[in-house]
Amino acid sequence: MTKFNDQLTQTGGPEWLTAKRQQGLDLFTSLDVPTEGVEAWKYTRVDVDFDALNPHPKREATTDTTKLPASVQKRLSSTDVGAFLVLDGPDVVYRTELPAELTAKGVIFTDLKTAVEQHADKVQQYLYSVVPAEVPDDTTIAAPGTTPSKSPDPSEGKFSALAAALWTNGAFVYVPRGVEVELPLGSFRVMSEAGTYTATRTLVVCEENAQVTFIDEQDSEELPGTYAIGAVELVVKQAARLRYVSIQNWGKGVTHIQRQRGDVERDGTLNSLVVTMGGTLSRTEMQSYLRGQGADSEMLALYFANDDQHFDHYTLQHHAAAHAHSDLLYKGVNDDTSVGVFSGMIKVDLDAQKTDAYQKHRTLMLSSEARNFSVPQLEINANDVRCSHGSTTGPVDQEALFFLRSRGISREVAEKMLVTAFLEDVLARVPLQSVVKYIEGIIAEKVGAA
Repeated sequence: MTKFNDQLTQTGGPEWLTAKRQQGLDLFTSLDVPTEGVEAWKYTRVDVDFDALNPHPKREATTDTTKLPASVQKRLSSTDVGAFLVLDGPDVVYRTELPAELTAKGVIFTDLKTAVEQHADKVQQYLYSVVPAEVPDDTTIAAPGTTPSKSPDPSEGKFSALAAALWTNGAFVYVPRGVEVELPLGSFRVMSEAGTYTATRTLVVCEENAQVTFIDEQDSEELPGTYAIGAVELVVKQAARLRYVSIQNWGKGVTHIQRQRGDVERDGTLNSLVVTMGGTLSRTEMQSYLRGQGADSEMLALYFANDDQHFDHYTLQHHAAAHAHSDLLYKGVNDDTSVGVFSGMIKVDLDAQKTDAYQKHRTLMLSSEARNFSVPQLEINANDVRCSHGSTTGPVDQEALFFLRSRGISREVAEKMLVTAFLEDVLARVPLQSVVKYIEGIIAEKVGAA
């Protein structure tokens, strides 16, 4: 597509990055838009006219927070973060700097475009190492920081390739060996122009024995015909600890497609939380590749779909080493004519003995017209493992509803209480109180509309 070639040319950057972008664009051009005939997209169809897609217009930076969207102003006044970026479409429109003591220890937190210019060695080492720009022929997986030879996900596709080619900005976090960042770092992404698309990329590198929390939030007003496409690469080195939180609260009319993948080395820990509340169609892929012995992955998610929203979650717990542990808990609510999709895979390689892996997906249905599709899966190639998976889908518990109503509580209020309680056990596992309160506020708004 000539227009995308022109856009790639306009991105600029060093030769190595241009080459990677071109690989992504070549892959994008060679692939079809996934349809129901592709197993990983069986229940989700994205209708998009790529020829009609226009990039989100540029935005000017400001030092005045009152010029930021109201939703961002509200979040910045209530969140506890050590530093943050605000991106409107492709541009950083507001930022705060890292505390001096963290900078002195070698911590880097900036937008990815700036990082390519100022920290080229680190960015080149890790960018595209977890979510590659191409799909080679063999089936081995290289370590982050080296050339990847094959992604562990069989559904590498057109949207991921487009994000690899045309990302305009995003966040870059680098925490050196042995450094612990106590307060979370955050990126707040907004869009403000309907009928456009934005492609972003986030890269978080946590070196040996380092620790950091990164909060990635997306928010907008109603924007018909708008697309948010992106990729998140999480590199967790030996004995490092990374907590990643994604909160998607786009306005109606937005199509959200994002791949989030973590690569966890020996004794490393990756805790992830994916919250999906906004947009008209959302497809989120969260995957953990447990490379080293003793690696640990906790994958949490909650979603609430109402009206005609369509939320699709695709997960992969890939155990490639012995004595690793993973635990997945996804909980969702479907109301009105909404659709929920969960497809989760626990994959255990031949040498991944003593694997300990769990997967649980539960959905609460508030409407007889809503639909939910759940496909938990196991692919086990080792013979000494403990793996389990399960899925439940059903209406509000009638006994619990009767109990509350017998105490004089109206049916409407009782149902709202039960919905809140149903989702609460996911949030109980998140030790970030300002984030939990914010998510509870979104849930309250959704429940109020239920």
